[in-house]
Amino acid sequence: MVDDGKALDGVGRGQMASIRNTLSTLRIALIGLALVLMGAIAAEAQTFRFNTVDIQGNQRIEDATILQQLGVARGAAVSAGQLNDGFQRLQASGLFETVEIVPQGGNLLVIVQEYPTINRISIEGNRRIDDDDLRTLVTSQPRRVYNPAVAERDAASITEAYSQAGRLSATVQPKIIRRSDNRVDLVFEVSEGRVSEVERLSFVGNRAYSDRRLRRVLETTQAGIFRALIGSDTFVADRIAFDSQLLRDFYLSRGYADFQLLSATPELAPGRDAYFLTFRIQEGQQFRFGQVNAVSDLPQINVPEYQDAIRVDRGDIFSPQAIERTIERLELLATRQGLTFIRAVPQITRNDRDLTLDVDFVLERGDRLFVERIDIEGNATTLDRVIRRQFDTVEGDPFNPREIRATAERIRALGYFSQADVTAREGTGPEQVIVDVDVEEQPTGSLGFGLNYSEQSGAGVSLSFSETNFLGRGQVFSFAFDTGSTSSSSNLTFVEPFFLNRDLALSFSIFYTETDSASLTFNTRTAGFRTGLEFPVGEFSRLFVGYTYTDDKLSPRSGTTVLSDILVQDLGSTTTSSVLYNYSYSTIGRGLDPSRGIRAQFGQEFAGLGGDAEFVKNTFELTGQAAVRNEEVVLAATLEGGALISGGGTNSTQGNRFFNNQSIIRGFESGGIGPRDLNASNGALGGNFFVAARFEAQFPLGFVPEEYGLSGAAFVDMASVWGLDNVNGGPAGANPVDDSFFLNSAVGVGLLWDTQIGPLRFNFTRAINKRTYDREQTFDLTIQTRF
Repeated sequence: MVDDGKALDGVGRGQMASIRNTLSTLRIALIGLALVLMGAIAAEAQTFRFNTVDIQGNQRIEDATILQQLGVARGAAVSAGQLNDGFQRLQASGLFETVEIVPQGGNLLVIVQEYPTINRISIEGNRRIDDDDLRTLVTSQPRRVYNPAVAERDAASITEAYSQAGRLSATVQPKIIRRSDNRVDLVFEVSEGRVSEVERLSFVGNRAYSDRRLRRVLETTQAGIFRALIGSDTFVADRIAFDSQLLRDFYLSRGYADFQLLSATPELAPGRDAYFLTFRIQEGQQFRFGQVNAVSDLPQINVPEYQDAIRVDRGDIFSPQAIERTIERLELLATRQGLTFIRAVPQITRNDRDLTLDVDFVLERGDRLFVERIDIEGNATTLDRVIRRQFDTVEGDPFNPREIRATAERIRALGYFSQADVTAREGTGPEQVIVDVDVEEQPTGSLGFGLNYSEQSGAGVSLSFSETNFLGRGQVFSFAFDTGSTSSSSNLTFVEPFFLNRDLALSFSIFYTETDSASLTFNTRTAGFRTGLEFPVGEFSRLFVGYTYTDDKLSPRSGTTVLSDILVQDLGSTTTSSVLYNYSYSTIGRGLDPSRGIRAQFGQEFAGLGGDAEFVKNTFELTGQAAVRNEEVVLAATLEGGALISGGGTNSTQGNRFFNNQSIIRGFESGGIGPRDLNASNGALGGNFFVAARFEAQFPLGFVPEEYGLSGAAFVDMASVWGLDNVNGGPAGANPVDDSFFLNSAVGVGLLWDTQIGPLRFNFTRAINKRTYDREQTFDLTIQTRF
């Protein structure tokens, strides 16, 4: 049996021995540390004094420059620490590959090896991005000193450019090739890697709208079969914020006032060649407008008059755009009445029980502020006046924050700038405001080469040039040339959108067209010009007033055996001098809902101011569109027509009569319906009157992956062309023609392929009401491809 006391004594003696060993080790360590510190202090305290400094190895760098970096003066005392600091400065200067400092008594030897000079810079391995585009990112320059740090930064910039293009796996390696006379060739070796595409765009939390509908809102698209040709399915991180804003605007404009975007999460696939982008959203409930009133305590405000200016009705879907437009109307009304600094402030009251929002537009007097000046920066090409004319206010006018926001949107809508910011800051006085406009210009010209095809005109090519900011003056200059197997046309157009410094567009165009269609018995040639003025007459309406001069020539088509007597009278040239106007009203394509709205047009042309023809030509068109079934299906209906009334004892001619084409009624050839001389070869004559009605539904094809860009259409078309001034075309009883009203109709289905290289449409049609001599067309394919 072991004695417990002895055992405890043994344990205590062991612990004491361990403590003594630890203390001994600490004493040794402290003594060593003290010796090291003393050595360092002694070294620091060591001083040198150099009478001469011998610099070797430098060829381009002056001795004085090296001495300045070194910080050593001849004959002056310098410590070892100071000498080391000088050595570090020489190394960090970026001028030398190697630096060596050797004290030799009273002489200091400095041996350097300079960085070589760049002989040439080349980029290898790049195919997706051109050399010229990449060279703008490289700051290293030929005939300058090569710096490895700068070369690495240049490589990083090139890598970032590939990342923005969706190639996240791209690598760039800077390498040098030694040449004589201390020169090097700098080569950036690029390994582009594969594009990181958006393989899938998903949404979580959406109930009102399908994934398919929401994907059409975003600028980013899913990778499809044309992934090698398009860039919108390439993952770009900066695009997520823009897509997120588009998604918010989409829901808010449809009454989802509580919409929240919870997250937008990109997940990189294991192969780093694709992303899965997921938007988590919370839709909330859809709200409609409740009571909408104008309210004011100001004695000069006639509240009923302002109430009448409100165009929002109870039950309308709530949208911020409607609020903004109402504010604009009310403040504009106050300005017209000579009331300054009046602000319409919306106050919104929620009614969660019936899901409505009551809005009171409180008309109150705002802060008394004036625009001191407008400063514009960043416009290297665009003239200041092009930007200034987007303002409805000038220096000295009352300051209106809403007008400044609207001006910013108008400047962005010009399309001249990649970025346009309009901000306000305090001026030189408490009542003064300075408006700053900061823009960043972008290219505004385009050159296009295209291929097109249709059953009517066959295959053809097109060439176009357009400049929307000609010479920085905001003018439009364009030229287009199209040719096909049966027709060709060219057009030159110039537009001054702000004529006389007003919202007045002056346009001038010259045109030339030739046709040689197998469906007609004649060839045509038309040359002329048009000029006119276009200006707004309402919030959604515009009016064009102009003058047109044309020279039309009609000739028999080669191979025609018998030409109608009516057309024989039209052979040769006919000149037409006319004035015209066209009124248009459109809410289609505005805001965030381009598939809903109406478009109305009405125009008249009065010929007889010189020339050979005398007539009045009337045309109209009315189109309505609506999106149903949660905006998956778009319905469209169009009614249009025209009437030509000849005057001065003249008859209508082929050049000014109406002929049907695919835009009027599908299922029939151009000139395939209407008055026809049955005793002549293919005798389409056209008519003085036409009317057409078209109904179409476009819908997704659920069995086809949406990234293929395919959708379907079903349509019903009805049209009639009728009426002639002379149905005999010559002596009484010669070649009688039936020009009575007959309503042709056709039904069909279409396949729409919205590809990134151009829209394609396949129409399959069947006529259901026709005359025996009407000419059908059961299939039509149109292709328009731009490069």
